[in-house]
Amino acid sequence: MNDRAEFDSLMPAHPLDRRGFLVTALGAGFALATQPVSAQSTINTPVDGLNAGEVAIPTADGRMPAYRAQPAQGGNFRVILVVQEIFGVHEHIKDVCRRLAKLGYQAIAPELYARQGDPRQYTAIPDILAKVVSKVPDAQVLADLDACVAWAGANGGDSARLGITGFCWGGRITWLYVAHNPGIKAGVAWYGRLTSPASEMTPKHPIDLASDLKAPVLGLYGGQDQGIPQDSVEKMRKALAEAPAPASRMSSIHVYADAPHAFHADYRPSYRKDAAEDGWRRMQEWFKARGL
Repeated sequence: MNDRAEFDSLMPAHPLDRRGFLVTALGAGFALATQPVSAQSTINTPVDGLNAGEVAIPTADGRMPAYRAQPAQGGNFRVILVVQEIFGVHEHIKDVCRRLAKLGYQAIAPELYARQGDPRQYTAIPDILAKVVSKVPDAQVLADLDACVAWAGANGGDSARLGITGFCWGGRITWLYVAHNPGIKAGVAWYGRLTSPASEMTPKHPIDLASDLKAPVLGLYGGQDQGIPQDSVEKMRKALAEAPAPASRMSSIHVYADAPHAFHADYRPSYRKDAAEDGWRRMQEWFKARGL
């Protein structure tokens, strides 16, 4: 059975079972707001040797679409949750999953905005933020990631060997999820916002949870990031160092002095090859050192 057929077979038969989700399937390509895509630097990891494609993750109110990639042979794979940028699960996030699968992981990227809308279809970032992202509560996101872990454990993954990584919006979520799940082994947060005013949807931010981390987190940040001031990075470093939790004190933040925001996004002008490759190496070492 191919991945599309597998996805369809897992979907509830009654349409009302899917009423909580506006997005019930993943699209192809890149988000419209990221156009034009840089053809020269964009990485395209082949699917040979992999089982990669769309799956359906059961949640309390229906099935959430997600992209899953893992080796075609074997099982009991180490699991990495991959958390999207504001643009949703488009081709770059899928490719990150395939890169991780080539390293032997089961990588799962859920479409965490599926109830609120499809950010891939908007052409302007302010529209994505206002019409989709601002409506997504952290509690929903954390529950959906828990659902992914449960799915992984029932579908070839070893949920006892669990890590998480995320980019931009997903970098912030990475910090939050490591503070949420006591079973996680490690996290790697790429340029995720560390502090912001609290709201009903986002009551706490990473700096508020620095003492609550259940596993060590590696933060990868750009020194020229206009949206994440270096003073907030330094405040987070201080909060981690002074936290009573051993996992917090074992966490680390690395700053690439000349890199902007989204320096790992190889399809965008912000991409910085040296920083992206070094960050990917550091991520692998971080996970490996923690049994992943």
